[in-house]
Amino acid sequence: MSIRPATPADIGTIMQMYAHSRSLMRAAGNQCQWVGYPTEDDVRADVDSHVSYFIEQDSKPAGTFALVPGIEPTYGVIAHGRWIDTRTPYATLHRLAKTPEGCHIADTAFSYSKAHCDHMRVDTHADNTAMRAILAKEGFVHCGTVFMDDGSPRLAYEWWRYDQVPQDLKDYVESTILPRYDHFDTAHRRDHARRVIARAMMLQPTALVYTAAAMHDLGLAEGRELHHLVSGRIIRATDKLHRWFSDAEIEQIAQAAEDHRASATTPPRSELGCIIAEADRDVEPETIVRRTVEYGLSHYPSLDREGHWARTLQHLDEKYSAHGYIKLWLPDSPNAAPLEELRSLIADTARLRNMFNKIMETSWTSH
Repeated sequence: MSIRPATPADIGTIMQMYAHSRSLMRAAGNQCQWVGYPTEDDVRADVDSHVSYFIEQDSKPAGTFALVPGIEPTYGVIAHGRWIDTRTPYATLHRLAKTPEGCHIADTAFSYSKAHCDHMRVDTHADNTAMRAILAKEGFVHCGTVFMDDGSPRLAYEWWRYDQVPQDLKDYVESTILPRYDHFDTAHRRDHARRVIARAMMLQPTALVYTAAAMHDLGLAEGRELHHLVSGRIIRATDKLHRWFSDAEIEQIAQAAEDHRASATTPPRSELGCIIAEADRDVEPETIVRRTVEYGLSHYPSLDREGHWARTLQHLDEKYSAHGYIKLWLPDSPNAAPLEELRSLIADTARLRNMFNKIMETSWTSH
């Protein structure tokens, strides 16, 4: 498998790849993506800008993608979430496609892109289940929804290379630790762990922080109530960690897990604990309301709609309102502004009810 910059002579072949990939989308039920797009002018612009790449397999055309450095204009506004990293430069992977004979094209494109970028963003259509599965496998974090020039929505994702973390430690976390989250409740699946890792690494990019963030919720395997304490026990019992950390560092990781709960009444015992606690505070307003509603639907199925509304109000008030128990432990916390937005939403009952109703319309039948 080889990758080279695409040339004007490749444009016709690239358009054929797009036609084939579009047919695969339609066959998989994705009827809305790539309607009249990409055009030949789009491909020519990519080639002229030196951002289009051509993948060959056994010296034959196999696939294509664009890797575009710099600001993507349609990513300026994001709904239902937020970008985690708004400080460092990024590149966007666009227009991935293959020939009928092409194999492992996504693996090749992402491997090349990751080797050449520290920070990437990608968007895809909600119906593009194949790409969503690829992005999950490749370690991308779902951040929210962005909108194309025609107003159509796309799911937005973000990725970082984490050069500060040894590759064998990253491999261990990816193969052994993160898969455990797949068995937890919907609010604490693998994507949650990835978001906590990303937020924590934005605060302090070290192997210690990476590992503590990855392991902080492992105790959910034994239930929610004491999961923070169980996480600490699991961490202390993980002998594999001695490959990278001293006994004292492993104890720090365990204590950080024990101290991360939002309901804790005392500050975490270490700076690492404060970082993990802050990284675990996902206080984006719509995300919090959605998680509250979906948790209620899963755990209190006998409640009617008004019962769920009352439960949502009670939970949000007890945890997130101005007199709620959630606390921020870091000066100039990145969570301060979103928490104020959430509190404003909680205080505006009409606006909150409108959001609750929309979430119920999409979530009720799935439970």
